[in-house]
Amino acid sequence: MRLQLTKLLLSCFLAIIATGCATLENNDPLESVNRGVYKFNDAIDGVVLKPVAGAYKAVTPPPIRKGINNFFNNLKSLTTVLNDVLQLKFAHAFKDAGRFVINSTFGLAGFIDVASMDNIPVHREDFGQTLGHWGVGSGAYIVLPFLGPSTVRDAAGFGFDTVTSDPITYAHNIGQVRLHNQLRVVSFIDKRAELLNATDILDSASLDSYAFMRDAYLQSRASQVQDGLVSDDLLEDIFQPAD
Repeated sequence: MRLQLTKLLLSCFLAIIATGCATLENNDPLESVNRGVYKFNDAIDGVVLKPVAGAYKAVTPPPIRKGINNFFNNLKSLTTVLNDVLQLKFAHAFKDAGRFVINSTFGLAGFIDVASMDNIPVHREDFGQTLGHWGVGSGAYIVLPFLGPSTVRDAAGFGFDTVTSDPITYAHNIGQVRLHNQLRVVSFIDKRAELLNATDILDSASLDSYAFMRDAYLQSRASQVQDGLVSDDLLEDIFQPAD
């Protein structure tokens, strides 16, 4: 299950309201295959990932969890800066690079989000958004094993970002395989724990969870490529991550 579920769910709700409940274009020609992968991911999540994330949330004090979350969010700033430049958003690139430097130094390697205390805005860009910015269509909707909802464009973008601008990948490239694996595992658990409340809502809802997840993902990505149909601040005000 892709680990952006909280904002995907809320983006879908708010985007549907904003667009008058418009019907999404059918972009799921591989639906039968995707549903099978979705069921596989859901089973793995229920048996392994969700219990581990719940245990992590139960035993780790909130300030420690917040610091770990800040650390990984700070690492993602490098991907954002690269894609700011590729989209010619140089003002954003300058601010996002400054955010990374401030948090990496005064924020103790990013564990403290000092930049937000200074009201420096948060941007999130990736290569899938960059491709969309320059007019590349999303392609077919696909569900990736373990990773969850994506599209042909976004899957290619994810691969590009992982290879070019993901600091955790650099650890592997310099021979720190153990460190790389540890960071990957902790990052995954951190994001899954952050989304516990959102998945509880989805699990308890009386709906086709596959179709809802698909529509939420496509709505959210369209919004991100267009630089925000629904603002991140609004989403954070409405639905805070699990404490």
